[in-house]
Amino acid sequence: MPLSRWKRLSTEIVRENPYWRYRRDEFEQANGARGEYHYVSTNGSVMVVPLEDDGRLVLVEQFRFLGDRESLEFPAGGIHPGESPLEAARRELAEEAGIEGELTPLGPFCPWNGVTDELCHVFVATQLRTLDNPPPPDDTEEFLVHRMTPDAFAAEIVNGRQWDGMTLAAYAMARAWNRA
Repeated sequence: MPLSRWKRLSTEIVRENPYWRYRRDEFEQANGARGEYHYVSTNGSVMVVPLEDDGRLVLVEQFRFLGDRESLEFPAGGIHPGESPLEAARRELAEEAGIEGELTPLGPFCPWNGVTDELCHVFVATQLRTLDNPPPPDDTEEFLVHRMTPDAFAAEIVNGRQWDGMTLAAYAMARAWNRA
């Protein structure tokens, strides 16, 4: 027996900025109960798992304001209006890690499906090449590039240094792809 679906009665943007929209929807459940649902709406995002020929992973470290600490992540970012996920993945890989490569799409996932409608499109990058003149990162971004073996990355997960949920999800997708 399928689960009952909710019916969206109305939707409004409560607040908007260049990165996301805060929305409020009114809904009705199958039993007639009504309510409001508040969530963040985006154009989507991308995350790229760069894999060097020797099996090492390329990650970027950056300061995350909300966590007030550094975060070790795969290159990632929002999809700009009119940009495809593939174009965004190429751009983010160049801006954040200064590299390019052959991109293989692994599929999308929702980073927090009770709070956002965002879909993060995950790619694996292989045949990596360093860019001579990479584009600059966004004004608020600063990166340190790290190359590490999967075992070293696993140790970062165990010791708590790797705490970014999107990176953990993308890594799980990339490991499943690499074993297929």
